[in-house]
Amino acid sequence: MKSDRLSPGMAVLFAVVLTAVMLLCVCVGSVSIPPADTAAVIWRALRGLELPAGVSGNIILNVRLPRVLNVALMGAALSLCGAAMQGLLRNPLADGSTLGVSSGASLGAVIALAFGVQIPGTAYGGVMVMAMLFAFLSLLLILSLAYVLDRSLSTNSIILIGVIFSMFASSLMTLIIAFAGDRVRSITFWTMGSLSGTSYLHARILVLALLVCGGVILRCARELNAFAIGEDNARHIGVNVRRVKLLILVSVSVLIGVCVSVGGTIGFVGLVMPHMARMLIGPNHRKLLPASMFSGAVFLLLADLAARTLLRPIELPIGVVTSMVGAAAFVAVFYRTRKAG
Repeated sequence: MKSDRLSPGMAVLFAVVLTAVMLLCVCVGSVSIPPADTAAVIWRALRGLELPAGVSGNIILNVRLPRVLNVALMGAALSLCGAAMQGLLRNPLADGSTLGVSSGASLGAVIALAFGVQIPGTAYGGVMVMAMLFAFLSLLLILSLAYVLDRSLSTNSIILIGVIFSMFASSLMTLIIAFAGDRVRSITFWTMGSLSGTSYLHARILVLALLVCGGVILRCARELNAFAIGEDNARHIGVNVRRVKLLILVSVSVLIGVCVSVGGTIGFVGLVMPHMARMLIGPNHRKLLPASMFSGAVFLLLADLAARTLLRPIELPIGVVTSMVGAAAFVAVFYRTRKAG
């Protein structure tokens, strides 16, 4: 009997490729460090041994490694959210920002940047807290309005309210930016997405969010397969449609809020990477969701590497790179799908 999970060989291949890409991203930058030296520094740090003399150890452990970890975790989270939303809504154009929670999180971060909201002892703690708070409040508002208008919480109602809320949040952000004065540059750069300056604390927050919310999404893989044949049919085979829908929507919203609070708005990862994974693995969500996490992590790692090195020493916002590459990739996927159809 053919298994509906990833085979051990495929899982090992994914792990090896991801490790190799992460090592490459740690090695390459404004100062290139040989892979052997990089691996030696990381190995000695993990074992608690004394590090070799020189600046390479500081660059690897305090600058590049935390950034690479955050990029990989964020790529995995965004792609997982996109795959879950596409399966839940049965819409290939859906991703983690479809609900409007991403716009709400961005609004909170823009308010923090414009008015200088800070937590004592942290550089961007206020931005993170405000983004996560507004993401949660946005979810409550969107689901409450959807429930008032449609007590069955139909997919169309949630999407419609999410789109309207996104437009409203975008208009508020534009208004705030217009009066932000000398903070406009930092706000604009943040809204284009950047993971420079991220730390191990951000990585721990992303790991926790992935373990909790990502675990919930992965456990709903069978139910997402049932949604592929329609909500009514899923209900007839025993799926608690409303409960599963709320679980996935809340989990996706929390993950998106955490990602936006850490790295700003980064587009196209959750939209394109699940399509790539689906072409490689197939539509079974028990395989598709882990494969989407892998493809999202690798894609965002390579996009971040390009953002750091293409015009060095100038660093491009990672959101610009993902949008350019993602738009071209999505057009290619769409053309191939239409041609096959």
